[in-house]
Amino acid sequence: IARRVREQSVYSMIVPGDSTLERVTSYKPRLVVLSGGPNSVMAEGAPTVPDGLFEYCASEQVPVLGICYGLQLIVHSLGGEVVAGETREYGRMEVTTDPKSLLYHDEHSDKQMVWMSHGDVAKTLPDGFRVVGRSSTGAVVAIEHAERRIYGLQYHPEVMHSERGVETLRRALFDIAKCDRSWDMQSALDSQLAAIRTKIGNTKHAVCALSGGVDSAVAATLVHKAIGDRLHCVFVDNGLLRYKEQERVRQMFKEHLHLPVTIIDASERQLAKLKGVSDPEKKRKAIGAEFIAIFQEFAEKLERDLGHKAEFLVQGTLYPDVIESCPPPGSGQKHSHVIKSHHNVGGLPEKLGFDLVEPLRWLFKDEVRKLGLLMGVPEVFIKRHPFPGPGLAVRCLGDVTAEPRALDVLRDVDEIFINALR
Repeated sequence: IARRVREQSVYSMIVPGDSTLERVTSYKPRLVVLSGGPNSVMAEGAPTVPDGLFEYCASEQVPVLGICYGLQLIVHSLGGEVVAGETREYGRMEVTTDPKSLLYHDEHSDKQMVWMSHGDVAKTLPDGFRVVGRSSTGAVVAIEHAERRIYGLQYHPEVMHSERGVETLRRALFDIAKCDRSWDMQSALDSQLAAIRTKIGNTKHAVCALSGGVDSAVAATLVHKAIGDRLHCVFVDNGLLRYKEQERVRQMFKEHLHLPVTIIDASERQLAKLKGVSDPEKKRKAIGAEFIAIFQEFAEKLERDLGHKAEFLVQGTLYPDVIESCPPPGSGQKHSHVIKSHHNVGGLPEKLGFDLVEPLRWLFKDEVRKLGLLMGVPEVFIKRHPFPGPGLAVRCLGDVTAEPRALDVLRDVDEIFINALR
């Protein structure tokens, strides 16, 4: 949903269901979208809205749009009744909509196919609400309280299977909420350049461990634009990379992007650590530990060369890696701030003492690609096929050193396959 909103040039962000009202109102939202997972609003401890949210939205004239779980939450919170459906609706389904609703006005037909995924249904609506959409089975799929500017959709308008879902989202954004089209990659680039310069300052240095992937490349390019050659990049070839990876990385960063990159060939060193190791998890840990050791050596040498420590570490963390998750009721877990470990540059220990710079942490992957193209990162690199963090070690079953040609064969196979995809 957040991505679809941003695609309309409107900035959106995700906050967890246990956020305080003060946190929500601090963002001064133009539209509040309520959504959630497969939970039932009737379950004990089910996610809900902060106390006073609907009152705040009414006083500030902020529209509310509930999607799937959000519709049921609106009904349940405002005095209606939600019950378990006789059958679960899942998949594409035809719905009939009311053209008098702002959600559906100016449509050429009152019929459309949408994507359903729910077990509970709204049985009785709160006072003042009316049904503006029903499924072919008669279930409530869209509701509104036009005066309070509260709307709900039981289906998922954000997925491609809902044939006119994006148009419905546009009406919510522009016809109902009167949002501005002010979010684009140029504004994101400008704001991040300013933020990086403010954080790092005019004299301090930063380091960035390049993986050969899109995220770290775009992050490094962005920081280099902000602070120039005070950014020091390192690329470690551990002998487990793709076909001609070291050569291609060197060419792109030095010839196309003009980024200063130190390339460390640690192939023999890494493979020696993997000799006799067959368990995939032990391979990952061995690779991570060796990378940390190599990076620490690089940082120490850089400190000697500079005469002082580089204070900042650049990482290519993306928005999906920091989105706060909502565990199901009864799990005993709270909302958590989760970052995937492989985005933490091999799990670099805190004792290295870097201050993090994560210029992409508010962007989705497709936005990162657009940002990279805007900064001149070659399209062929932006469209690179994903590659596992531990490299070919996880694709090579057993001991990677047992068969001398095993890694070379895998590189050749990967290169042939990727070229076939193109």
